[in-house]
Amino acid sequence: MKNNKSNFSKYLVSGVAALALSAGLASGASAAENGKFRVGIVTFLSGPAAGPFGVPSANAAKVLVEALNKGDVPAPYNKMGINGLEIEAVIIDEAGGATKQVEEYRNLVQRQKVDAVIGYVSSGDCLAIAPVAEELKTFTIAYDCGTPRLFADNADAQYMFRTGLDASVDNIGAVRYLAATRPDVTRLSGIQQNYSWGQDSWADFTAAAAKLLPDAEIVEEQFPKIYQGQYGAEISALSVKRPEIVHSSFWGGDMEALVLQANARGLLEDATGLLTCGEASFANYKDQAPNGMIIGARGPFGAFAPNNELNTWFKGVYNAAYDLDPVYPATKMVQAILGLKFAAENAGVADKEIPTAEQLASGIKGATFESVSGTVEMARANGHQAMQGITYGQYHYEDGKASIVNAVSFDGECVTPPEGVDAATWISEGFPGATCN
Repeated sequence: MKNNKSNFSKYLVSGVAALALSAGLASGASAAENGKFRVGIVTFLSGPAAGPFGVPSANAAKVLVEALNKGDVPAPYNKMGINGLEIEAVIIDEAGGATKQVEEYRNLVQRQKVDAVIGYVSSGDCLAIAPVAEELKTFTIAYDCGTPRLFADNADAQYMFRTGLDASVDNIGAVRYLAATRPDVTRLSGIQQNYSWGQDSWADFTAAAAKLLPDAEIVEEQFPKIYQGQYGAEISALSVKRPEIVHSSFWGGDMEALVLQANARGLLEDATGLLTCGEASFANYKDQAPNGMIIGARGPFGAFAPNNELNTWFKGVYNAAYDLDPVYPATKMVQAILGLKFAAENAGVADKEIPTAEQLASGIKGATFESVSGTVEMARANGHQAMQGITYGQYHYEDGKASIVNAVSFDGECVTPPEGVDAATWISEGFPGATCN
């Protein structure tokens, strides 16, 4: 996209710094030997997901770890390090696919001797890692991956947790936003990456729309392959059907390419784009995205995070380090690390002791903790899945500055299926038990 080069360069330079954080680690030393709490951090540092997702996440980890080790984070996280121990981060690249990530995970646990792992943007990667975390009995937090299958496929998980939200919440929230702001909409369309993430997102969106926007029809759907990059044929097919809304769960470079091409071809002049992951490229759109485009942050993250003490502090240190405001992947990484710190310091072990994986799990399972995004309830998937609200708003660019207008928030109980109920069933039954303020 136009104007992306300078921003991506900032990310890339910062990414090199993040890699340098792990480069000086003592290879193979255990936490017990070096007196530090070692954390494996996995996110994209190369490839199309690096700029908008992985590198901001690694940058967030770097500034937070440095601040925690100095005891500079606001309460309740002002105790130095994790349980009084200095944190040592091992940051590795998520690129390469699920098979490679399983190998890298085993290396982190068995050779690098990390005490916990935080990571994964790709749903395929976190699905592959989940059973290995159980096999190796390693406390692991999925910080971003959104697949609802994470705990549906691992119902008896003991060591895997997720401090972010799943994609069902994204899409139920998107439809609730339309119902609140565009209740008369009648023509919906979608373009999704043709794999489980895109297919599941579209299924949840269309099912929710059938219940909450009963007069709306689906006039077109397109499923290009992931990382396709050029979407002229799909944009033309959408334009012919004259939709009012174009929903997309695209992310990373695909999302930015779609916005640029759809705007240039006039699709987003006649229809309103609705991007569930749109906030991740908030700083990059400039005037290449139309005002009024609806964007989400997969929860109360990034530009949608509240003005609480923790978030105000984090935005300040992140901006000071990188001359950029944190986008939602950065906020979610911070949330996962704070969740790990909370787990360790509520595990019932003595100061400066490293909790076992079982003790870490007991410290966070079903718990409630404070974060940059507000209060996090580990209230789903038998205490392993976070529940929070979600916010959507409209992109607005004027006088060289981007902002969000017309934001609407929905409580967690409004957009999250009850414990033990899958999203498809909950939606089809009309959201029984949902409480929406």
